[in-house]
Amino acid sequence: MDCTNCKNKVCRVGEECAVVAFDTKEVVKAYHKEQPFVQAAAKLVDNGKAGTLSRLEETIEFAKIMDFRTIGLAYCYGMENDAKLVTGLLRSKGFKVEAASCTVGGIAQNDVNLTSNNCNVSCNPIGQAQQLNTRKPDLVLTMGLCLGHDILFNREIKADTTTLVVKDRVHQNQPSREFAKIEY
Repeated sequence: MDCTNCKNKVCRVGEECAVVAFDTKEVVKAYHKEQPFVQAAAKLVDNGKAGTLSRLEETIEFAKIMDFRTIGLAYCYGMENDAKLVTGLLRSKGFKVEAASCTVGGIAQNDVNLTSNNCNVSCNPIGQAQQLNTRKPDLVLTMGLCLGHDILFNREIKADTTTLVVKDRVHQNQPSREFAKIEY
C-alpha cells in the first residue's frame, strides 16, 4: 500500500479502495466506542477552527472540550525554558500540570546504556513516564523527546498522549522546514 502514489483517491469521495486491509465495519465500531475523542476532534476541525489555532491552542481547546483537569508534560531538559512557558500557560488556563524532565531520577548513562562508559546523567524516558503515571494525568504532552526516547516513553506512559513539539535540532524543532528542501 502506498497512498502517496495512488492515482484514483477514491477514499476522498467515500469509497473503499481495493488495498484496504482492515474490516471497515469493525473500524466504525471502534470509533463508536471513542465518541468523546471523535467529537472533540470534530469540534476543532469541522467547526471552522482548522488552521486558525496553533498546536498549543488546539491542545488547550481539546483538553477543555474533554474536561481534562490534569496535564502531564514530558520534556527534554534542553527545552526547559519552553516547558516553563507551556506549564505557566496551561496553569493560567486552569489546568493542573505535572511536568517531568527527561533527567528525572538522575540515573547515570552507563547504568542505562550497558555499552557506555559515560557517567553523566542519562535521559530517562521510562522513569519520566512512570513518574507521570503516578500523577494520573488526563492527557500527556511531549516536548522535544529524543528519537528512541519518545518511543520508550510512549510504550510506558498509561495516559493518552500527544506531541506538542518534536525534536529537530537542525531545523529549530520545525521538521517541515526540511521537507521543502529535500530533492527527490
